[in-house]
Amino acid sequence: MSIAELRQKIDDIDDRILDLLNQRAGIVIEVGKIKTKAQQELYVPSRERTIFERLSSTNPGPFPNDSIRKVFREIISASLSLEHPIKVVFLGPRATFTHVAAMQQFGHSAMLVPAKSIPAIFEEVMCGRAKFGVVPIENSNEGAVTHTLDMFMESPLQIIAENYLEISHDLLSRTGRTQDIRSIVSHTQALAQCRRWLDEHFSEIPRIEVASTARAAQIAAEDESVAAVACGQATNLYGLQVIANKIEDHHNNFTRFLVIGEKMPDPSASDRTSLLFSFRDEAGILSKMLEPFRYRGLNLMKIESRPMKGSMWEYMFFLDVEGHVAQPKLAEAIGELKPLCSFLKVLGSYPRSR
Repeated sequence: MSIAELRQKIDDIDDRILDLLNQRAGIVIEVGKIKTKAQQELYVPSRERTIFERLSSTNPGPFPNDSIRKVFREIISASLSLEHPIKVVFLGPRATFTHVAAMQQFGHSAMLVPAKSIPAIFEEVMCGRAKFGVVPIENSNEGAVTHTLDMFMESPLQIIAENYLEISHDLLSRTGRTQDIRSIVSHTQALAQCRRWLDEHFSEIPRIEVASTARAAQIAAEDESVAAVACGQATNLYGLQVIANKIEDHHNNFTRFLVIGEKMPDPSASDRTSLLFSFRDEAGILSKMLEPFRYRGLNLMKIESRPMKGSMWEYMFFLDVEGHVAQPKLAEAIGELKPLCSFLKVLGSYPRSR
């Protein structure tokens, strides 16, 4: 067949895809009406995961599964915006890794709004000015984000979903020419994570610390003599050119993000429950605390401790366990744990991210 004939076939398929998308949108609108009438949540993370997994498992190719997920992420995002626009607040400014995680979770059709701090994110959601918030909770290299843990101590909000994002840094500038660079700017952690590469390629160029990688991208957009170490999303948002991709010294670096909201989701096929609890330090107490989970064969996925502010020799523990709090075994274990604690809070049961 000629190129013209093949292109006509592509056009015909595109027309069919467009028709099917609009049919799907019509059904989504009807679903939204039923949910609204029944006062059900419009955003259901477990339903989205089921869609992604079903399509990936039945995809015959050659269209890659990673692209399938990205395409349907935007289809679902646009569909949700037809039911009701979703406002999501994230740790800004735009082009931070939290912004990228929010886009990965909710798509580009959601109303994504930056906040200046983690407490501000919690405040926006608690006051009803945003439906959801996206906050970092831990990094594979740096450990827990203590500001987020501190906010969970005081906040009634629940974890409703989680998301993992690979942390990768690019060197960006307005012109994309290495000969124009007179300084390199970024957040202190980003500069540290790229130190070896920068020493090898730009050892004579001064490095300047700024508040965030996104702020670094903003500065580079205003001054062609400045290069920024930032995430790839900043290229489109700030009109920058890539000098080098993936310049971090260690490539196996992931950050886990949480989606916070008011209502815990119903059980799904694979859930994680997060707990926050504390107790007075005494011999053998931690073993007693973990015994209710061990006895019932429940899988502890993470446990981390840190001193409680203002309480001498008292510690706060952040624990992840497999399962949903609505399941009898886990509910019994938490019930057995509670009398041993001076403080215990279920932060949420939510679908595990893959």
